[in-house]
Amino acid sequence: MRLAAALMLASCAGASHAESLGLDRALELAERYSPRLQIALAQVERARSGIRTARAYPNPEFEILTGQVRARVPGLRSGQGTSISVGQTIDLPNQRAPRINAAEAGLEGSRYALQEARLLLRADVKQAFYTVLRRRAEYDLALDNQKLLEQIKNRIELRVKVGEGARFELVRAEAELSSAVNQSNSAKLRVTQALAQLRVLIGAPLPADTDVTGDLEVVTTTEELETLRKRVMERYPAVLQAQMNVKQAESRLEAERALRTPRPTLFAGVDQDPEQRQGIFGVSVPIPLWDQRQGPIGESVALFQQATSQAELTRLEVTGDLEVNYNRLKVSAQQIAAFEGGLLKQAESALRVAEAAFRFGERGFIEVLDAQRVLRTVRNDFLNARFEKQAAAIEIDRLTAKDLSGDTK
Repeated sequence: MRLAAALMLASCAGASHAESLGLDRALELAERYSPRLQIALAQVERARSGIRTARAYPNPEFEILTGQVRARVPGLRSGQGTSISVGQTIDLPNQRAPRINAAEAGLEGSRYALQEARLLLRADVKQAFYTVLRRRAEYDLALDNQKLLEQIKNRIELRVKVGEGARFELVRAEAELSSAVNQSNSAKLRVTQALAQLRVLIGAPLPADTDVTGDLEVVTTTEELETLRKRVMERYPAVLQAQMNVKQAESRLEAERALRTPRPTLFAGVDQDPEQRQGIFGVSVPIPLWDQRQGPIGESVALFQQATSQAELTRLEVTGDLEVNYNRLKVSAQQIAAFEGGLLKQAESALRVAEAAFRFGERGFIEVLDAQRVLRTVRNDFLNARFEKQAAAIEIDRLTAKDLSGDTK
């Protein structure tokens, strides 16, 4: 049956020499070539370098001065004078520890960002892959509609030639056929656009004749929304990254407050002139008289408040997305059950009855068109419900970090 062929979503309609691209292969190529993951990986390396920066100690300072010494008092010698000194700024523990903690939190956050990028990429590739299948199924349905109208138009044309039909019906049939041809061309264009979007997401140099092949996954869920919500809070990288951003901001605030304590610099040196040589030892401490770091501390407080609010916003957005897609999945499943329970068969039966009545002259062309439009609408709605269910399942898998945890539930 044509409907069954249209909804199988196979890619056999392409050329026989076209390279076949399945979902697993598309995901593999995307993770290997997509610039989105490369950007996230670079951020991880940047954060890792930030830890090395935070753990580095201040460099010592070496100073050497030389010049001519002239005696102004009789009996003293003139000659060359030299001063050599070495200084070392002390990295205080109360300043060093929060600085390192902030850098380590940044690295952990960047790792969660990499996981989030991977989940988003896989979800987007899946959505794009199934969109190609969806557009091709729509194209198949449009072709079925076009072929049916061609058959009706040919029958009406034959009846007009033998004088059993009105010319008006033929004009109407030709107009309907022309509209169906335009719809088929538009559907074909949408297939091309969906393929182009999939190529962009994968980022790999695919052959020009690459085509996709696959079918919808079996989507079932028996878990309650509260169970899924708990899993999202425990696993989803965006939530964990937001929490780590709060920790990083808190450590930076602690580090800024610790910097109000002056860092001493120990130094030792030797001064030598023609008359004597003397060793110098000492310590220098800046006095926080004018700059008490009120500005940087205030900025860090604001960043901490911002990170806290952003974490709460992320939690609300993620749980909201989960609830929306959970309900979307349930509604789509109910719609599919309704279509499979009789709506689809009723629409097909109505069209067959109208066509038979039209062939025997019991009904006009308008009744056939009405029945055909009803069937086309039911088929499209059935197709949309199937893909809505698949899309919702993809989003739920993303939010529960299924691809990262290896969970097969």
